[in-house]
Amino acid sequence: MKKYNRILAIGSLVASLSIAFVSCDKSISEPQRVGYTPASIDEKAGNWKTYVLTAPTDVTVATPVSTSSSTYQAELTDLKSKSASLSQEQQEAVVYWGAGAVYRWNEIARELCARYNIPPASTPDGKYPVPDAANPLADPKFPFANPPYASRALAYLSVAQYDALVAAWSYKYKFNRVAPSKVDATVRVALPVSALPTYPSEDAVVAAASAVVLKAMFPGEVPFIEAKLAEHQNSRLWAGMNVASDLAAGVDLGNQAAAKVMARAKTDGMSAANNQAVTAGMIQAAKERGLTEVWVSQETPARPPMLPNFGAVSTWNFDKTTLLQIRPPAPPALNDANYQKDMAELQGINKSQTREQARIANYWADGPGSYTPPGHWHRTAANAANEAKYSEVRMARTLALVGTALEDAAIGCWDAKYYYYYPRPQQFGMKTSVGLPNFPSYPSGHSTFSAAAATVLTYIFPDKAADFQAEAVEASTSRVFGLIHYRFDSNGGLDHGNKIGTYAITRGKADGSGL
Repeated sequence: MKKYNRILAIGSLVASLSIAFVSCDKSISEPQRVGYTPASIDEKAGNWKTYVLTAPTDVTVATPVSTSSSTYQAELTDLKSKSASLSQEQQEAVVYWGAGAVYRWNEIARELCARYNIPPASTPDGKYPVPDAANPLADPKFPFANPPYASRALAYLSVAQYDALVAAWSYKYKFNRVAPSKVDATVRVALPVSALPTYPSEDAVVAAASAVVLKAMFPGEVPFIEAKLAEHQNSRLWAGMNVASDLAAGVDLGNQAAAKVMARAKTDGMSAANNQAVTAGMIQAAKERGLTEVWVSQETPARPPMLPNFGAVSTWNFDKTTLLQIRPPAPPALNDANYQKDMAELQGINKSQTREQARIANYWADGPGSYTPPGHWHRTAANAANEAKYSEVRMARTLALVGTALEDAAIGCWDAKYYYYYPRPQQFGMKTSVGLPNFPSYPSGHSTFSAAAATVLTYIFPDKAADFQAEAVEASTSRVFGLIHYRFDSNGGLDHGNKIGTYAITRGKADGSGL
C-alpha cells in the first residue's frame, strides 16, 4: 500500500495548488492536468508510419543489462534513495511532468511562441530591423514568432516527438524491461504505473527530442530549455518511474531522432521565406490578372510584408503540384457585386458592432503576445488527447497530424495571399481594434488554420465534431466581426483549410495506428 500513499499525497498537492491558483484569478477555468493510466498503451505503435524516419532502426539503442544484474540492482538502490522523500519543489515537478511529456513540452513551446510573438519596432530612420538568429537576444529578438513561424515550430516539435516515440515503442517491446516497481515492490512511485516497458524511457525520449527542436527554433532560450530538460528527467527518478539507464537510453534515442527531423528543417525553404525581393513580381502579376488596387502596409512607416515567400516552404502532407491545384479561386474584383455586398456587411458592423461580436473578435484575435492561431489549435488538440487519456505515442500522433496540417495551412494560405495580393478593408476606411496584420487579405489565415485543424480533429475525435466545427466557424467569423476580413476572405479560408486537413487525414488513415 505504500506506493499508493505517495499517489494520494501528490493528488492532495494538486488539489491545493488548484485552489490557490483559482483563488488568484477567477477567470481560470482550465482543469489541472494530472497523471493517468493510458486508455491503451498502444503495444503495436512501433510499427506505425513515421514522417522523417524510414524505420525505427534509423536510430540505435544499446541493449540493456538484465534487471537481475548487479548494475541494475545498483540503479534500483539509487532510485529508491531519490524517490524515498521528496521536497515540496520536487513533488510539484512530479505533478507537473506527470501530466504527460508530450503535453507539457507542447505547452512550453506555445509559451515560447507567445513570448517571441513581438513584431520588430521601427528605428528612428523608419526602418524595421530583421531579427538575427546569430544574436537572438538583441533587439529585435529572434525569432519573431508570427503565425507561420509558430506553425512551423510546433509542426517540427510534434513530428520529432512522434517519430522518436514510434522508434522508442519498437525498442521497448524488443527489450521488454518492466517498470522498476515491478522488479522491486519497495520502490515508491508517485504516478500511475502501466504495463508499458520502461526502456527506453518515453519521457526522456520526448524531453530530449523536444529540447533539440526548441533550442533550434528559440536559440535565445537554451538555458531555460536545458533547465526544463534536466527537471523533466529528474522528475522520473523522484517519482520512482525510471532507473537512470532507462533515461539515458531515452535521451540518446530522442537526440538521434530529432537530429534527423531537424535536418529536414535546414532544407525546407524557410531561410528564403522573408525574401522581400519577390514582392515586386507578385504585385505585377496580380495587376496583370486584373487587380486594380493591391494590398499595401497601413502602418507608418510602412512595414515590409510578413514572410512573402513562406508559400514556397516544403509542405508535409501533399506536394507542390497539389498546393497549386487546391489554391483558392480568385476573390471578387473590387467593383464586383459580391465585393460590394461583403463591404456593406463590414460597414454595418463598423456602425453598430454588438457586444457579442466584439467578444468573439477579441477572443479569437490571437495577435502579438499570444501563441497565434496555430498555438490555439495545438492547445485544443492537446487537451482533447489528454481528456481521452491517450498514450504518449498516440498523443504525439494527434499533435503531429494537427501540427503538420497547420503548417501546410500556413504555407497554402501564404501562397494564396501573395498570389492574389488582395487589399484589406483598412485600405477602404474600415477601422479595427484587434490588430492590423501586415500581409494581404485573401484568404483569411484564421479561417484556413481553424478549418484545417478542426477537420483533422473531427477525424480523430468524431464525438466532438460539432464542437470543433463550431469553433472553426466562430474563429473565421471573428475576423469579419473584427473588421479584419471580408466575408469572402473567411469563406475562402474555411474551404481551403478543409481541403488541407483532408490530406492529413489521408495520411492518418494509412499510418497503421488503427484510427
